[in-house]
Amino acid sequence: MKKEIHIFFTALMFYTRIPCPKNIDHNPDYLNKASRYFPVIGWIVGSVAFATFYLFTYLVGPEIAVLFSMIASVLVTGAFHEDGFADVCDGFGGGWTKEKILLIMKDSAIGAYGAIGVVLLLLLKYQSLSQIVSSEILNFNSAILIFILFVSAHAVSRLAAISIVFTHEYSREDATSKSKPIAQNYSWREVVGALFFGLLPLMVLAYFQWQFLLVLVPIFLTRFFLARYFQKWIDGYTGDCLGATQQLCEVVFYLSVIALWKFI
Repeated sequence: MKKEIHIFFTALMFYTRIPCPKNIDHNPDYLNKASRYFPVIGWIVGSVAFATFYLFTYLVGPEIAVLFSMIASVLVTGAFHEDGFADVCDGFGGGWTKEKILLIMKDSAIGAYGAIGVVLLLLLKYQSLSQIVSSEILNFNSAILIFILFVSAHAVSRLAAISIVFTHEYSREDATSKSKPIAQNYSWREVVGALFFGLLPLMVLAYFQWQFLLVLVPIFLTRFFLARYFQKWIDGYTGDCLGATQQLCEVVFYLSVIALWKFI
């Protein structure tokens, strides 16, 4: 149990800006095992985002509250995944070889592709969330259901991202990469843990309305095509690719909820 707690705090330290005990570091072995708790980080980020939304709904209304919830989620993670998405936009937008793409993604400066991509991504996320919380989509009259939806979006999108680690090879050979320890090896515990923690909130949501399970189809189609695209151009994935996958799958989750409301 003590070791599992250490592994969990390793995940919390790596994926968020939340303070952790002083004895937690970037131990490669623990960091590798921490992938099983990546969706749990989604529980935490989703909870913070919902709490912020719930508070500001009473102060300024739901649409502005959505913006504050997005700000809260960015602050909790340090824009970890948004930065990865921007790097992927720059790398794949400006590079035409594996070496060039990886070089561009490693550059800390953001380019035109990254800036435009992040702006459009955040606008799409804001508009989608605003439409969900401002209407009676699927009879969302309960704050509990909205809370579970927030958590589910963050958990399932992180499951989609970390699943690429289980099916594809890490692209970079640079041993200094901070994401490389996650990709070195994994066991059935990481796979089962990620699946359990990633799908549990959605299962709870489906208890109230089973149609929510259908969001898994577009999410994992998105994951499939992204993984294939990364494989084609850079022979695998990088940490930035995982961040981009998480962000895109989160948006796909919200869009899928809207589509379910309109057509089912």
